[in-house]
Amino acid sequence: MIAYTLVGTNDLEKSAAFYDALLAEIGGKRAAELNRVILYAGAKGTPFFGIAQPSNGQPATIGNGSMVALGAKNPEDVNRLHAKA
Repeated sequence: MIAYTLVGTNDLEKSAAFYDALLAEIGGKRAAELNRVILYAGAKGTPFFGIAQPSNGQPATIGNGSMVALGAKNPEDVNRLHAKA
């Protein structure tokens, strides 16, 4: 159900070093590096975990830079969930 989880960071390099070591302990590794985001993957079919500098350029806080994404099979599912919410 969860597609990915992002946590915000104000220091991407320092956070990456921390999560590289931490997630390696449970088989996680870097799967993608984007502009201000690093995604980690574990076993096939499990949700991604990522660290990100907020896209709005403001400091990362509890609510800025963090995100949980729900997986959906198609746009119709997204529209149905959005309408219900």
